[in-house]
Amino acid sequence: MSSQEAAAPQFAKGLEGVVAAATQIAEVDGKQGRLTLRGYDITELVGRVTFEEAAYLLWNGKLPNAAEMEALKAEMSRARELPEPTLAALRDLAPHAGGMHVLRMGASTLSIGDEDVDSLDIEGNQRRAARLQAQIPALVAHTWRLRQGQPIVQPKPEHGIAQGFLYMLEGEEPTQARVDGLNAYLVAIAEHGMNASTFTARVVASANSDMVSAISAAVCTLKGPAHGGVPGPVLEMLTEIGSPDRADAFIRGEMNAGRRIMGFGHRVYKVRDPRAALLCEAAERMSRVTGDRRLLDLTAAVEETTVRVLEELKPGRDLYANVELYAALILHAVEIPSDLFTPVFAIGRTSGWTAHVIEQYSDNRIFRPQSIYVGPRGLKWKALADRE
Repeated sequence: MSSQEAAAPQFAKGLEGVVAAATQIAEVDGKQGRLTLRGYDITELVGRVTFEEAAYLLWNGKLPNAAEMEALKAEMSRARELPEPTLAALRDLAPHAGGMHVLRMGASTLSIGDEDVDSLDIEGNQRRAARLQAQIPALVAHTWRLRQGQPIVQPKPEHGIAQGFLYMLEGEEPTQARVDGLNAYLVAIAEHGMNASTFTARVVASANSDMVSAISAAVCTLKGPAHGGVPGPVLEMLTEIGSPDRADAFIRGEMNAGRRIMGFGHRVYKVRDPRAALLCEAAERMSRVTGDRRLLDLTAAVEETTVRVLEELKPGRDLYANVELYAALILHAVEIPSDLFTPVFAIGRTSGWTAHVIEQYSDNRIFRPQSIYVGPRGLKWKALADRE
C-alpha cells in the first residue's frame, strides 16, 4: 500500500455504521431484537392501539387521549378526499401503470391546493402529515379500482384508516377481524429508524424542501425491491413450497442455486425480527376468527426449516425471519391483492416518514457527506480529431 493510499480517508459502503442523525422517534436494537417507538416497545402497541394512535404518537411524542384521538380522526376524515386534478391524473394513468409507479406519480400531486405547502412551520407540518396520511390510502385504493375498471368508492366519515382503506378498495364493509389484522400490520411497520426511504425523506427535508416532496422521494426509494418489494415474492415462495414436508428440499435447492431465501435476514437484526413475531400473533388471532390456519401453519414450518438449514449451510451468519415473512401472511389473510403489498407498506410507513421530516425541520442541517475519488488522474486534453 502506497503512502497516498494509507492516508486516504476510509468510507462505509452503504453508510453502514455511520450515525446520520440523533432522533427521539425510534430505536432499533439489532442485537437484542427490539424496536422502540417514542419510548414504547413495539410489543406494547401492536394489537393494542389503532394505526391512528400510533401515528399520533410518532408525530407528537405521546399517545393521544380520547379528545385528541377524536380530533385527529375528524381531521383525517375531512382531509382524505383527493384534489380533483389528482383524481383526473389517476384516471388517465391507471390504464397504463399501477402499483408503486402510480403511487410515485400520484404522491407528488398532493401539494395541489396546499397554499402553504413550502412552509417549514412545525405545527403546520403536523397537520400536513395527518392530511398526507389520510390521502395516501385513497391514492392506493382509487388506483386499484380504476385499473380494475371499477368506479372510485369514497370512505364513510366514521371510517378509520384501516377500515376506510378496505372499504375504498372493495366497496363493502370489511369484517372486524380484517380491520384488526390490517391495523396490527400498519402499526408494526409504521416506523423503523434510519432505513433507506426514511433517510431519503430526511435528506430532502434537510434542503428545506417541502414535506410532499420528501414523501414523494421516500416513495421512490421504497419502490426499489431491495427495500420495499419482498412480501409479494415471499407469498410466491410459500405458494411454491405448498406443504411443510416440501420446505427442506426447496430451501436447500434455493441455497444451492445461490438464490436468496425471501423473508430471511436483515441488515440490522441479528435475531428474529420482533415485528415478525407480532405479525405472527396477529395472524394467529385472525385464524381463531376465520378458522383457516393452513397458510399460518405452513409459514411457521417454513420458518423453522429455513432457520435450521441456514444455520447448517451458513453457520454464524445469524439469518432469521424478518418482517416480510409474516407481512406476506397477514396481508394475504386480510385479502390485500399481492400487487398492493408494497403500496400498503407505504400507507403505514407514511407516518414514520412524516415524523422524521418534522424532526428534521425542528433541528436542521443539510446533509452533505463526503466522497472518496477513486478515478484516474493526470489526463491531458486532446483535440477531437486526435482522440481514438
